[in-house]
Amino acid sequence: MFRPKLPDVPTPPSTLIPQQHHHQQHSSAPAAGRSLSPYAGPVAVVLVGGVVLTALLAAVAITAISVAIAAVVLRSLLNNANRR
Repeated sequence: MFRPKLPDVPTPPSTLIPQQHHHQQHSSAPAAGRSLSPYAGPVAVVLVGGVVLTALLAAVAITAISVAIAAVVLRSLLNNANRR
């Protein structure tokens, strides 16, 4: 009742058909014939989100390196001031 009815598979002809040499241009469409346009929106969102997250991670890394360098410089200045 709920199973779909599949069409009957036609049998191939029993006679041999001579091959004809035609040059056909094959398109880069998917094999199922579906368009990729419905996926363009989600793919764009994922790409933009990845770029934004990568930029944020780079900003955090640069900030951490800058703070570490500033801490080393301040510690060096304070140690030199205490020795004098």
